[in-house]
Amino acid sequence: MGVPLIEARNVKKYFKTPAGILHAVDDVSFQIQPGETLGVVGESGCGKSTLGRTILRLLEATDGEVLYDGENILNYSKQDMKKVHRNMQMIFQDPFTSLNPRLSISSIIAEPIKVCGLLKSNREIQERVGELMDMCGLPNRYVNTYPHELDGGRRQRVGLARALAVDPKFIVCDEPVSALDVSIQAQILNLLMDLQDQKKLSYMFITHDLCVVRHISDKIMVMYMGTVVEYATKEEMFRYQAHPYTKALLSAIPIADLSHRNRERHVLSGEVANPINPAPGCRFAPRCPHACERCKEPQKLREIAPGHYVACVMC
Repeated sequence: MGVPLIEARNVKKYFKTPAGILHAVDDVSFQIQPGETLGVVGESGCGKSTLGRTILRLLEATDGEVLYDGENILNYSKQDMKKVHRNMQMIFQDPFTSLNPRLSISSIIAEPIKVCGLLKSNREIQERVGELMDMCGLPNRYVNTYPHELDGGRRQRVGLARALAVDPKFIVCDEPVSALDVSIQAQILNLLMDLQDQKKLSYMFITHDLCVVRHISDKIMVMYMGTVVEYATKEEMFRYQAHPYTKALLSAIPIADLSHRNRERHVLSGEVANPINPAPGCRFAPRCPHACERCKEPQKLREIAPGHYVACVMC
């Protein structure tokens, strides 16, 4: 493999609170190759969205490195980051609050084109807006409509068109289908995959839905309380789950087949650990049925099979 398009090295993002330091993202590392999708999964509050925003420098990292095409962008100035952001965009989770209610659909899509100075004349900009709307399945009759006049699926298509307006190479998709109906979810996912094939895009796809991540991802990274507990290719992850938390996540996937009604379930119990000033050991230990004294030691990802990493002393 060549140089990864995106590489995170020991990225940390902490927040100061009255009670102490909140470890939202703690020592996370991964690589994304050109044209590849990394699925990031985990329950709400595990740090998925914070990680995505930190990679794009919408939030400043506490420590670590974020490499774009081999260059550490955490050292870049605001002017340099403006150029980098042309190649790194984000689709936000809520398609309504992420769109300016005062702007029409055409103005929303045209805004990044104007900000980056990609096109000068209004005619060229409107032609480009029309191309983007057509690409994302938005009929031309919505040009002068406003976000509140559209349903959730069409608003998310507007968000996608806005992200594509500057022709990026990498997009962070922050749960882009979680607020949509199942039929609309399938349309947006298929659209993302078609655009990836056409433009060789790379995605970081953040979700809590393992059915979705199985459909779209090449590699899967499982997070728990700001840390990575397992990392593998899609095929390897669904063939064999090493970490108890990953097993619990996958056993919770509903299967519409009566022949699977007696499959093994991994039901979690216990209390979630406090992410403020956490102890150095495994953060999943209070809920893990296999916890032992060794779990109080710091956990590091280790390779248990080619390309399959897990942070658990019991695996």
